Amino acid sequence: MRTHNPISVVILCKNEIENIGPCLDSARWIADEILVADSGSTDGTLEFLRSQADCRVVEREYVDYGNFANWAIPQARHPWVFILDADERITPELAAEIRAVFEAGPQHDGYRMFRANYFLGRRIRFCGWQSDDVLRLFRKDVARYAGDNDHATAVVATGRVKTLRSRLTHFTYRSYEQYFRKFHRYTAYQAERWQQAGRRSSGASMFFRFLTRFLHGYIFRLGFLDGRAGLQLCLLTGFYSFMKQARLWELEQHAENSASGDRPAVAKADSPQETPLSRAA
Repeated sequence: MRTHNPISVVILCKNEIENIGPCLDSARWIADEILVADSGSTDGTLEFLRSQADCRVVEREYVDYGNFANWAIPQARHPWVFILDADERITPELAAEIRAVFEAGPQHDGYRMFRANYFLGRRIRFCGWQSDDVLRLFRKDVARYAGDNDHATAVVATGRVKTLRSRLTHFTYRSYEQYFRKFHRYTAYQAERWQQAGRRSSGASMFFRFLTRFLHGYIFRLGFLDGRAGLQLCLLTGFYSFMKQARLWELEQHAENSASGDRPAVAKADSPQETPLSRAA
């Protein structure tokens, strides 16, 4: 996209061989530069990227999303950046709207957009996901990701931000294996943060947070209109809230056992106790 305000599309990825090709194709709708920040791919993603003449690749170890994005953004060559995850797609409609804004001259320092989210191939229109919006297009000199976890969000210092009409497509979860891989990481991380802050687990919270999160998504945010996909997603959302409390309780048990000198039994190395979560971790 050639305008007086060129855009660098910055793609953050790791082991995205299934996604990276279509992602690059969508980035080309608006990109004057494509910069891919990779955090240790071993599945052929890097080899594919190096075969693409219009891609520049930088590599570094991943700490968390905000940290990684803040490292990658200054390496973009142009003053405007669009942050794109490998499982996201810039649609022709969104690209046309961005081109129109930039051909006229952008009047804001950042642009938000809603996402069209997919769960196991099914578009989710309700469940609370209908209000999912992200700030992804901004001037790099006035924006920074805030938050030291995988849910960090971009903040534009001037506050001059507008929401675009068109949506960014997001293939959130392709499979349950992928879902539980993230589920394992996120619930463990949150429980560790709570423990460090001195928070204690609660049986009431385990039960009622599950129930209220499920009902909120399924009834009040109309998740039932998404059919069986909506039912599964709302149950998983409730289960996610439950497991954060359960994993905090798990950490408390480990701490108590260590303090008392008790050691839990450990499975033998030649007969691992495999579960769906351990398989996906």
